[in-house]
Amino acid sequence: MIVNDQGMSLQIASLKTPIGRLNLIADGEVLLGANFSSIKALKESVDQSYLGSEFKSVKKLPGISPLIDNYFAGDITALNAIKVSQPGGEFSQAAWKSMRKVRVGTVISYSQLAEKAGSPKAVRAAGSACAKNAIVLVVPCHRIVKTGGDLGNYAYGVNKKLWLLRHEGLQ
Repeated sequence: MIVNDQGMSLQIASLKTPIGRLNLIADGEVLLGANFSSIKALKESVDQSYLGSEFKSVKKLPGISPLIDNYFAGDITALNAIKVSQPGGEFSQAAWKSMRKVRVGTVISYSQLAEKAGSPKAVRAAGSACAKNAIVLVVPCHRIVKTGGDLGNYAYGVNKKLWLLRHEGLQ
């Protein structure tokens, strides 16, 4: 396989959602970042290996935008088909992988996340992995709550977290 060392441009799109504008950045069909804040923050969240990449604004990300639209239209498992990649240490990677395994319509606690990620005592690190998650929604940090069920924090506001959980069928 021949690899193009010219460097491909990363694609950026913004989608209107019921809870605000969702900014996305991708390398082909791999989602590198998603946020409800700004394109600037999105660009800053990508792996250092993409430094110097060109950014191309597009209306839709092929293979990604339709799945996100489907999610908001009611196919709450559509996000599972999106491939993701983000920078982070070994524990954060394990935590993000574990977050993606939390079934739609359910939540787990930070301590359960720490356990699933392989370090039962790393509850604070589990919270930190949620806070550092650069691929909001698709890596569903909104499904992680405090022990006892209190929603806990969410970078984009607890109201968005609650909306997402209700959209996914959590009572």
